[in-house]
Amino acid sequence: MLNAAAKNVPAQLTGDVNRQLDVEFGGCTNAGIKPRNEDAFAAQQPKGAALQLKGVTGCIADGASCSENAQLASQTSVTHFISDYYSTPDTWPVKTAAARVLSALNSWLYHHGKQSALPHNGLVTTFSAVIIKSTSAHIFHCGDSRIYRYRAGDLQLLTRDHVHAQRDGADFLTRALGIDSHLEMDYSVEEVEVGDVLLLTTDGVHGVLNTIELSELLAGPADDLEQRARHLIDAALKKGSTDNVSCLLMRVRELPLADIDEVHRQLTQLAIPPVLDVGQSIDGFRVNRILHSGTRSHLYLVTSSVDNKNYVLKAPSENFADDAQYLDGFMREQWVASRINHNGVMKIFARPPASPFLYLLCEFIDGKTLRQWLFDNPKPALEAVRTLTRDIISALRALQRMHMTHRDLKPENILVTSAGQIKIIDFGTVHVGGLEEVESPLHENQPVGSADYIAPEYLLGDSGAFHSDIFSLGVIVYEMLSGHLPYKLSQTQQRHLKSIHDYRYTSARQYRADIPLWMDLALQKATQPNVRLRYHVLSEFMHDLCEPNADMLRTRQHAPLLQRNPIRFWQISTVILMVVVLLQCFFLIGKH
Repeated sequence: MLNAAAKNVPAQLTGDVNRQLDVEFGGCTNAGIKPRNEDAFAAQQPKGAALQLKGVTGCIADGASCSENAQLASQTSVTHFISDYYSTPDTWPVKTAAARVLSALNSWLYHHGKQSALPHNGLVTTFSAVIIKSTSAHIFHCGDSRIYRYRAGDLQLLTRDHVHAQRDGADFLTRALGIDSHLEMDYSVEEVEVGDVLLLTTDGVHGVLNTIELSELLAGPADDLEQRARHLIDAALKKGSTDNVSCLLMRVRELPLADIDEVHRQLTQLAIPPVLDVGQSIDGFRVNRILHSGTRSHLYLVTSSVDNKNYVLKAPSENFADDAQYLDGFMREQWVASRINHNGVMKIFARPPASPFLYLLCEFIDGKTLRQWLFDNPKPALEAVRTLTRDIISALRALQRMHMTHRDLKPENILVTSAGQIKIIDFGTVHVGGLEEVESPLHENQPVGSADYIAPEYLLGDSGAFHSDIFSLGVIVYEMLSGHLPYKLSQTQQRHLKSIHDYRYTSARQYRADIPLWMDLALQKATQPNVRLRYHVLSEFMHDLCEPNADMLRTRQHAPLLQRNPIRFWQISTVILMVVVLLQCFFLIGKH
């Protein structure tokens, strides 16, 4: 990590060169006429996978000068923010990861600031940060430090000052880190281009240099950024700045290229294994049984010659050797599974490092699919269904904590072990919040998942979110209880869905009379085609499967007959219509 904190000399900032995202840094800080420098900045460009998954970070802070702890506040903020941000799970989106770090940082500053005997001696500082990930700049800001973007001679301010002007002309901060137990942080996303320069300044700089002057200084000779940052600081001091003066420059030298040929080349570096027979071996794994052989993949029960343990080896089909979308999903399975440690989620182990083949080495699970369980248990006890649902929810929470959405939940992708434990499998379509922000030429051109179980928003073109998994879970629970699906859509409707109004819920009580009304209402809410009316929290769904929801029952009782019992409504309507027609006939006969 590269820091410049509370110093009177410029900081040397350099960035690691990467052939994809590459950002150059340059910064300078000076105490000015003050005896102590209470500004701080830091920047980091990581190496390896973190560069793609977490991005490049730069931040600046200006400690509140009224406090003796100002220097500690600013320096702690920039250093801890960067180190803690890169420690968050790489599956988290930028906004989630940074917000969690900033919230914890704010709580620490506020708590320790309150320990001071003097009320004004809190740990308070302005804070502004830029995280460049893929081709976007994520902006986080509170206080009166600033972030600008300089592009092709135009300087644009990307933040707003959180200050209140007083009658004497002085300003006081209305927002800052450590100022309050609750943090309110501005967040925005800006697209970046090669050649863009992001300028981060404290008010000692932009308080005396206006936008035109800053733009002219940035438009100077094409020297290195550190020298340019020094020129900015010198100009602010020369113009009479009475505060600490600091600036950080971040120049985008290269951005990731979304090239489908390059992606395909990377995906096909490993060879797809040939179809294997019982007795054959690959990388020391002997095939004992062929579990499945289809057009998309082949599954083998294998035994390792190293530890003599059984595994399931999953190999892609050669039919998809040129399908980058399919291969990307196949590679994603191991990446996803390696980041989840939960008994309800199938484990996938690393292949031998020298292996030239593309395959997955999966945990061997002694059990059957939930589909087979449905065949074996056509009318299960309500409590048995609740137990399985509770276990599925526990596994889904493990994905949710990592900002993952499965997107292909169905009975075939849930295993029930011989001990009755569930295991969620198949992660090829998992949506990862952190990966969504990475620019890629691979775009889904059709809905993922099985049409009978995926949420309507997928069919309408949405990538979906965690509440989409709740819909799929609701359909699965409905089927476990009733043996049927809650919606009957034709194949044409599934392929060309125009509106959620095509979904007509069929009460589970029509198939099984011992299902309580309150449980049927919970199933209806879980499988709501309208996202806003669906459960958004798994625990609420589980609670309503176990205990009656009084509010839903009350709403049901006061709902029109058409909503409470559509079939009964149309039966009564048909009878009334027939009576009206008969009366009209009698009237006409009597008239003649």
